Amino acid sequence: MSEKPTFKSHAVAISNYTDPYCCIAPRVESDRFWRWGEDNLLPVVLALMARRSTTHRRIINDKADYIAGKGFICNEDEPMLAAFVGRANGSGESLRTVLHRLAFDKSLFGNAFLEVVTDPGHTFLSLYHQDASLCRVARDSEHILLHPDWSRFRPEEARSLPLYPRYEEQMDGTLRTMIHYKDYEPMFRHYGVPAYIAGMNVSAIAYKTDRWNIARLDNSFQLSGVMMLDSTVDNEADAERIVRLAEEKFAGNPGQVMFLLREGAEEDHSRFIPIEARNEGDWQSLHEQATSDIVVAHSWFRSLSGLDYHAGFNSERILQEYEVALNTVILSEQAELTEPIREVISAVLGVDCSSLEIVNRPPSRSKPIYMKVWEARKADGLDYDPEDERQQQFLSEITKYNLKSID
Repeated sequence: MSEKPTFKSHAVAISNYTDPYCCIAPRVESDRFWRWGEDNLLPVVLALMARRSTTHRRIINDKADYIAGKGFICNEDEPMLAAFVGRANGSGESLRTVLHRLAFDKSLFGNAFLEVVTDPGHTFLSLYHQDASLCRVARDSEHILLHPDWSRFRPEEARSLPLYPRYEEQMDGTLRTMIHYKDYEPMFRHYGVPAYIAGMNVSAIAYKTDRWNIARLDNSFQLSGVMMLDSTVDNEADAERIVRLAEEKFAGNPGQVMFLLREGAEEDHSRFIPIEARNEGDWQSLHEQATSDIVVAHSWFRSLSGLDYHAGFNSERILQEYEVALNTVILSEQAELTEPIREVISAVLGVDCSSLEIVNRPPSRSKPIYMKVWEARKADGLDYDPEDERQQQFLSEITKYNLKSID
């Protein structure tokens, strides 16, 4: 009787914890545009990160909401301007919608693109937000190229638009230009860099700690370990099949249990060797630290990100941090985004845009709506005039202006 061959130990361990931001795509080389990132796909990585990190995405969403405000107000004596605020392009989007998308892209990518459309007679004006991930700066640094898939760039599929203030006539007879917003960063000339650039690694940490908790939940919080199986097989294919069957039935989330198959003896010595890890506290601390670092990297505030609601809703702290955010982040971003828009509207439509303003409101109210404006200003230690008709209004009637903007 011939002796059965002895197979080497067959171990299988599969892990789900791969790099969450790894983008495998062909490298595109072209002399027609400046690459955005080493492989020209940095926007894809930034977008993927925003989809996978909870706190990171919440901050980007909130920043865009606060920067876009509650809409625009303008002088009612300028009907053309008021109409444009309500309908900024042929798709029926309001000016607030366009601004919100610009603010979102700028918060996410550090870059945003606005397409301006008119005609030689300046009989109309349309503003269209363009997805920043589809835009690249041309080699002449005077045009923006738009392409549907930058991992497979083909020049004939690209559309070229000049950078503002230059206009170029298109095949449909319209004049078009592109406004490029970008966050300044030393050593970066053609593209901006998002404010949270220093927090990319901690965003990945927060994502991975979330995935670790999900893996534990999928396995009903069972211990990880090594399962030793005694079995007699004739070839490597049978060994692989046995391990795979055992893994599918008992391993739960891949990577939770490692199966080790060895040559069986007369007695079955199959056994499970647990691997105990008492590091839950370390993981929790790591997650909390990463979350805090994300907020800091964004130059944002915890209460405005919904991170402290578990400790109770503190409206006073929310209002205080909103005031700081308004004066340090929101107003400056609003000014940067709206200044070119005002200039374009004035130049094309010939209307006075000095009255065009964004409505900013805090996320919560600390004063009852039945108070009058002068009473609220008095409570805040501001100048007030009980005889002023505007300050005789109740707070419930104020829908367009912040209290501090009424003098």
